[in-house]
Amino acid sequence: MSKSEKPTEAIDFEKALAELEGIVKQLEAGNLALEKSLALFERGVQLARACKDKLAEAELKVSQLVKDKQGLFSEEVFKEERG
Repeated sequence: MSKSEKPTEAIDFEKALAELEGIVKQLEAGNLALEKSLALFERGVQLARACKDKLAEAELKVSQLVKDKQGLFSEEVFKEERG
């Protein structure tokens, strides 16, 4: 890892997403040198993976409250509805 690269494991989702959005804006502007563009692209891939991992981790933790026949709430594991 070079000096300019930051570890993605310790970064929280919101910061990773904000940094990724900034990288996208810089790359879309199209006025960077090739080497800088490649470095930003690599960092963007790292951040995208980190965000994906954090979302997958959150999905595993998500549960929903469901009311049973007696009107009581119970906890169920979140089941993704796919159309």
